[in-house]
Amino acid sequence: MNGFLLVIALVLLATMAASLIRGVHGPAAADRMMAAQLLGTTGVGILLVLAQVLTLPALVDVALVFALLAAVATAAFTRRPPDEEGD
Repeated sequence: MNGFLLVIALVLLATMAASLIRGVHGPAAADRMMAAQLLGTTGVGILLVLAQVLTLPALVDVALVFALLAAVATAAFTRRPPDEEGD
């Protein structure tokens, strides 16, 4: 079972790499913000999987804090005024 969960963690890590590429090369600020949101969500998923594999319940608490921070960052992005370029 742990091997299967580690494979899931590796797939999530590949998703994080794809979102990093999108964050760097995103044509608009909204694309970069969605990439940052994907990074946060995937990071939470990886932490939850690792908490199960390593039997460390503290990682669940860390994942919860990351999820709250990602939600606050998204709310802050949607509330900001547009810049001069119209992004």
